Amino acid sequence: MSGITVTRRHLADAALAVVVGALVVTSAAFDRDTAPVDYVLMVVGCAALGFYRAAPRAVLAVATVSGAAYVLHAEPGTLAALPVIGAVHTASRVGHRALAAAGGGLFLAAYVATGPGTQDVLEKSALLAGWFLCAVITGLADRNWQAYLRQTEQRALEAERTREEAALRRAGEERLRIARELHDSLTHSISIVKLQAGVAVHLARKRGEEVPPALLAIQEASGEAMRELRATLDVLRTDEPSGTPALLVERARAAGLAAELAVTGTERPLPATVDRAAYRIVQEALTNAARHAGQATVRVELAYGPEDLEIRVEDDGIAVPDRPPVPGIGLTGMRERVTALGGTLRAGPREEGGFSVRAQLPLGEPVRAPVPLGEAR
Repeated sequence: MSGITVTRRHLADAALAVVVGALVVTSAAFDRDTAPVDYVLMVVGCAALGFYRAAPRAVLAVATVSGAAYVLHAEPGTLAALPVIGAVHTASRVGHRALAAAGGGLFLAAYVATGPGTQDVLEKSALLAGWFLCAVITGLADRNWQAYLRQTEQRALEAERTREEAALRRAGEERLRIARELHDSLTHSISIVKLQAGVAVHLARKRGEEVPPALLAIQEASGEAMRELRATLDVLRTDEPSGTPALLVERARAAGLAAELAVTGTERPLPATVDRAAYRIVQEALTNAARHAGQATVRVELAYGPEDLEIRVEDDGIAVPDRPPVPGIGLTGMRERVTALGGTLRAGPREEGGFSVRAQLPLGEPVRAPVPLGEAR
């Protein structure tokens, strides 16, 4: 998108130079005394306007010198000042007010020198002075307006970031509150059940009696419930990943899934939010592949770009395009993570068979952007 924007700007700058040049050359064409060197000076001054973004001071100098030389040689009308007026405006727009005023003053001096003291020249010079003054003022106004827009955008981004941080803080506080409630209520109750079941088993064995299977099942289930509850409490207390995508692929291979990892681009440390989201996306995608893809090969690819990270997890399993899977909670959470970072997510069956998850995560400040809907399971 940035390349397209640059191209459009170049085309707009070239169009400005062409339009101004057409007006000046057309005006000069009605004067039979216009010499070839005058056309060269006009073209040079107008063509310089096409580079005003890159070198506004150089453009001002070229337009002023060529314009002054043109009026001194050919004594044209007021339209000959258009390239200089444009250069004065653009120089003032980027903050070179003194240079803009000096350029306008130099051109006016050359124009007055074509007929010093004559009424017609003085009137036209006064008109041009008003045009140059307007060019300087509008350039300053445009500069102030752009600064105001940048400040407004910055304040909006700061407000959005503050809201995001507040939301994350509230979510963290809520997780801690839930963790405390679960710990204070369920942990105590399950501990009592486990303790009583253990005492009952111990007494039965001490008396030489056969331990009822239901009692053993209660003892085992209570222990398993305690372990699960502790794991859940650990998750609620922290949302940080406990590894890397490479470690997830290794674990998947160890569990029997044919998985491979490929990294393209320059691998480097990521912002904490992006790193956490990337870990969870790969984790959920591998989990889905293990559950639904059957005996499939899964390829995980991390593509590091200059401004974003692209994650691709694809398998050659049993998913087909004409039988879309039922949306599930896993991909919904994945999409929420990507959306919060201003990224895009596409997930669904591949044309050649299997399932594909593609996420693009920007590495800069989070920006709210619409996320294209994809198939989920």
